[in-house]
Amino acid sequence: MARLILLNKPYNVLAQFSAEAGRATLKDYVPVPDVYPAGRLDADSEGLVLLTDDGVLQARISHPKHKLPKRYWVQVEGSPQASALDSLSRGLDLGDFVTAPCQCRIIQEPIDLWARSPPIRVRLAIPTTWLEITLNEGKNRQIRRMSAKIGHPCLRLIRYSIGNWRLDGLLPGQWRNEEIHAYPK
Repeated sequence: MARLILLNKPYNVLAQFSAEAGRATLKDYVPVPDVYPAGRLDADSEGLVLLTDDGVLQARISHPKHKLPKRYWVQVEGSPQASALDSLSRGLDLGDFVTAPCQCRIIQEPIDLWARSPPIRVRLAIPTTWLEITLNEGKNRQIRRMSAKIGHPCLRLIRYSIGNWRLDGLLPGQWRNEEIHAYPK
């Protein structure tokens, strides 16, 4: 049976097991041999990373053709108007590619959100807004580029779910095993 681990990757941790001078990696949090990340998550992003020892499962999770939805909580600078959210939802031309349509809505700050270390920068005169963005693709720094394109830079980015797998109470650095009953379609 395939092994699947759900990890809440902390901020500033590389989503890899190989050491890099002075940088924290997955090896510092998951002392399990022969598991590998299914997909990527930038060091300056937090949240769900799936790890598995099954190459077929890894491909099903990470390959774009399977279009597993990935839900993110995104704290942005300012207060986006409905027109900006519509632009995100329809897809944006980022120069080197046009984003696929996505789901986007304003949410309240997530319940039980942990403090980030270090905390985000705060400007007293500029409010922040939380968005929930669900993508079926995931190109390099896509959400950060999308939010910047609509004039609301990303301050904090947390991946909450991939397909049906969710953080569900995992604090940064915590992980749990998950049973696999079938490969995702």
